[in-house]
Amino acid sequence: MTATFRLRQRPNDPRGSASALDPWRNVDWVMVLSALALTVIGVFNIYSATSPRLVLRGVDPYYFTERQVLFIIAAAAALFGVMFLGHDWLRSKAMPLYGATVFSLAVLLLWGYTSGETKLSFDLGLISVQPAEVAKPVLVLVLAAWFAEVGTRRVPYDEFIRAIVLAGVPFVLIAAQPDLGSAMTLGVGVLGVLFVAGTRQKHFVGVAALAIVTFVVSMWTGVVRSYQLDRFTALWNQNNTTDVGLQNLVLQVRFAKRAVAAGGYFGKGYLQGELTNGRYIPVQSTDFPFSAIGEQFGLVGCFVVIALFGVILFRVWMIGRNANSPIGKFLVAGVFATLAWQVFQNIGMTIGIMPVSGLPLPFVSYGGSHLVAWAVMLGYVQSVHMRRSS
Repeated sequence: MTATFRLRQRPNDPRGSASALDPWRNVDWVMVLSALALTVIGVFNIYSATSPRLVLRGVDPYYFTERQVLFIIAAAAALFGVMFLGHDWLRSKAMPLYGATVFSLAVLLLWGYTSGETKLSFDLGLISVQPAEVAKPVLVLVLAAWFAEVGTRRVPYDEFIRAIVLAGVPFVLIAAQPDLGSAMTLGVGVLGVLFVAGTRQKHFVGVAALAIVTFVVSMWTGVVRSYQLDRFTALWNQNNTTDVGLQNLVLQVRFAKRAVAAGGYFGKGYLQGELTNGRYIPVQSTDFPFSAIGEQFGLVGCFVVIALFGVILFRVWMIGRNANSPIGKFLVAGVFATLAWQVFQNIGMTIGIMPVSGLPLPFVSYGGSHLVAWAVMLGYVQSVHMRRSS
């Protein structure tokens, strides 16, 4: 498989040395263009989901759309910045980045407790920054660098414990915000790195047991709020019409599923969705963008979006298989696991097979923090691909 994926060259072929000296010859443009296509779909989708509400409020209907375009420009700069600097350079900055991320999460948590409000982001005026999104690429980088230093085919128990502590600190801080969706996504990325790094099966069982115990203790101590538990209850009671407390969540999912189903095969047409443009689905541009795509573009539109994610995941998988350095394999594994889980979770909650969470759909949902974070993670993968030996 490796031989067919890489460019076949003779050892003395000058093209090989040129490729090694000029990493930009190895950019995976299929991945870049697929991500770009998703962001373009996202921009049009955000306009369709937000403009009717803004018009009713007498606000510029392009407000969120224009901001998303600016976020895309920032994400593109982050992507090409990581590709230019390279993952080996970032590896040397892993621990300072980790320390800054943990500090920001702790400050945000303390700020939330002192103000008596749930705080998920820092409001910086024109923009807001969500540290939980920043933590995803940072933790993947830290763990990949950590296990690359270990340099063994099987992770020793003491190194495994140190890695769990490293991952556990931001995980607990994010879960305590509370943001269980982001915490779970962070955990899946960690598991991806652990799996490829050679963690023993019994250690995985231990992690699973620890996660269950932590969740039970969190419920008992009140860290997991009642409204978060309601999301799991709503998953199994989507047709409930009597419990007033669950009505908001149940109606969200019910309208989201109805929007996807109403689109049929080819959709009702752009800006013609009665549910999307009728403002029936709250936070549709961030949490439920897939429902707007389904209503306006039907099964075909949904297939295109899922296919684009499939292309990106396939390219990430192949780059991971062909990576010739431990840190490259670990980085790509973390990105693959995180992306696959987040896409599944967001689309799954839209069609009613997963509990509702605040996780955005990568590249498609409105927001700058997640868009830049995913650009950085794709930058990791591109850097690994660009700097592979010829």
